[in-house]
Amino acid sequence: MTDGTPPTRLGGRLRLRRSGPAAGPARPRRRPPRTGWRRWIPTWRWTLGLSLGGLLLAIGAVVICYMLVNVPDANALATAQSNVYLYEDGSVLARTGELNRQNVDISQIPKTTQEAVLAAEDRGFFHEPAVNPMAMLRAGLRMATGGATQSGSTITQQYVKNAYLGQEQTLSRKAKELIIAVKLGREQSKQSILEGYLNTSYLGRGAYGIQAAARAYYGKDASQLTTAEGAYLATLLNAPSALDVGADPGARPRALARWNYVLDGMVKEGWLSPEERAGMAFPEPIAPKPASGLSGQRGYLVEAANQYLISHHVLTSQELARGGYRITTTIDPKREDDFVKAVDQNVNSKLSPKNEADRNVRVGGASIDPATGNVVALYGGIDYAKQYVNNATRHDFTPGSTFKPLVLASALDNRSRTQSGRLITPETVYNGNSETPVEGSSVPYAPKNEDDVDYGPITVRTATDKSVNSVYAQMAVDVGPGKVKETAVAAGIPADTPEFSATPSLALGVMGANVIDMAQAYATLADHGTHTPYTLVTSVDRSGHEVKLPSRDPERAVSRQAADTVTSVLRGTVANGTARAAQGIGREAAAKTGTAELDRAALFAGYTPHLATVVSIMGQDPDSGQLRSLYGALGQKRVNGGGTPGQVWAAYTEAALKGTAPAAFDLEPMPAPAPTPSNTPTPSATSTTPRHERTPATTPPPATHTPPPPTTPPPTTPPATTPTPTPTPSPTSTSPFDGRPGWPPDRGGNDRGGDHG
Repeated sequence: MTDGTPPTRLGGRLRLRRSGPAAGPARPRRRPPRTGWRRWIPTWRWTLGLSLGGLLLAIGAVVICYMLVNVPDANALATAQSNVYLYEDGSVLARTGELNRQNVDISQIPKTTQEAVLAAEDRGFFHEPAVNPMAMLRAGLRMATGGATQSGSTITQQYVKNAYLGQEQTLSRKAKELIIAVKLGREQSKQSILEGYLNTSYLGRGAYGIQAAARAYYGKDASQLTTAEGAYLATLLNAPSALDVGADPGARPRALARWNYVLDGMVKEGWLSPEERAGMAFPEPIAPKPASGLSGQRGYLVEAANQYLISHHVLTSQELARGGYRITTTIDPKREDDFVKAVDQNVNSKLSPKNEADRNVRVGGASIDPATGNVVALYGGIDYAKQYVNNATRHDFTPGSTFKPLVLASALDNRSRTQSGRLITPETVYNGNSETPVEGSSVPYAPKNEDDVDYGPITVRTATDKSVNSVYAQMAVDVGPGKVKETAVAAGIPADTPEFSATPSLALGVMGANVIDMAQAYATLADHGTHTPYTLVTSVDRSGHEVKLPSRDPERAVSRQAADTVTSVLRGTVANGTARAAQGIGREAAAKTGTAELDRAALFAGYTPHLATVVSIMGQDPDSGQLRSLYGALGQKRVNGGGTPGQVWAAYTEAALKGTAPAAFDLEPMPAPAPTPSNTPTPSATSTTPRHERTPATTPPPATHTPPPPTTPPPTTPPATTPTPTPTPSPTSTSPFDGRPGWPPDRGGNDRGGDHG
């Protein structure tokens, strides 16, 4: 029997379909098993379960940590230990660690100073939680996009780090900081936390807290701070050592930018009126007072070692201030004494209290072992107790023409060509006339040679001997200023050096590279183009635990042939050019002189196979701090790099290498390009040659200004006999430069030459 359900056909036969209760329930379809790579992917049920389980475990871990981590007693800053600094031989250089701290009630701190600190570090402090993840994210994004630096931690977190923990950069310390900050935010009032923060923060000059900082920077109590002064102290919270304009004049641009950021923040938050803000001038702090026991060179050496550790992120200024570290430096005590004696004999002994210009004289120097990168000696000034600013590390003076060898190194390493396509070598001829406009640059530039001398056609080698500005400005354009900067950075000049722009003027050393930077670059040339990053510290330990120092693996900066060719050219500068003072050491040397803009500094930079040293004599007003020209100083009408700086360099280098066998340079210079036969062009046929590569006159020889006689006496060391000038080639010569008016150039030396850089 059927129930009226229509039949179905199956295989050509009719079958009756049953329906109703007799048919039974339909079986569910079974999901086929996963195969291949799909079986390794968890299902959504597993994913949801694992996520919920992980979340519960995380919440449980946070709860357990919150219960187990108690707010500890504030660490006792009064028990801070001394740091011990050692020479490279293990003898004691200095001990530091005197604590400067005095707590004050928040009622004694001006309201504007409190608001300045909030504007600098945590503008939402009073209405945001103790830990603010969004603030940390905003700070990270601002710094990543090049905006003003702002702490990602709240003031509560910073107070916890200052008073309860330490400055260690570890995950466990950060986790404790977050938990203690949350607890502290529940247990203490905002006013109490702000007071603790203001009393425990480190602001440089050994000062902990706002009261000690007010005394250290302005010689007054915190209660007497003006709005502008309070804003500057708030500025220092970001980086005390890097923003102290009294200790480092080169820090002024960064300090002013941060100070303006703080004041603008106060206006934005309604804590300061725009009118008050507009009328504020930067409040100059008083001169720093060096700690006892750091007189002479010791203070400069300690400050330089600390600066190295901080800038290379080994230790923070707060950690160094807390003390307990044993720091072994690279300084050789014997060579350090040699440097001091060389400066005393050639500079300090010649300063006269009756000569107003002598008041402005400052000396800085650094000496590096090219093979290791170790700074073996450093001269920071006459006495750390008298002149606090370290002349070896400051960035407000320029290296002048001592930068030119790096331009040549870049040209040789990149196998650069002139505007007419000729390969640049030491024998390439350029137009050496003063104020010759550079060609091939979108930036107009036509530098003067020293004393406005016109040299006419001149080889690169002779232009280096005489330090001809017009030649090196054009060479920088031929190479490309960007490539020149790349070479200099590879050799050791920091990329963030002030005023280090990729423009034609960089050939004349207009950037703020200090003497350590320049000594490092010359050490790279001495080591055949291999750059070993310099160091002032060989080891740091605390309570027997070694602190890791940055890696300093040697790297190839320029090819050996390029570096050795530069060395061969600079040996000629010692023999025939402005660097003749180096002849007095009795061994092979390569060197270059330089003069900063407006004659504010004169430098001598040179090296032997085993020692690279830079000496700079600088001019600075001791009262105003303004940079001054050196005219009339040391009894000289004008101080040149080849004069007194060269005498200091020679006296130091001779003493530092005494007892060691004289070493010769092992050079593998680039081979001279093969001469190519060509028809001798007539003067009128040279119109296709770019102006900077040809003689501007059409009648040989070109008229030039006569170089004036030297205005300063030559170095005390008598120069070697000048080689006989190269005779004029015969008409049958195959040199590609034959037939040029004025060729070959005069190879005779000029003691002052074009040293003005």
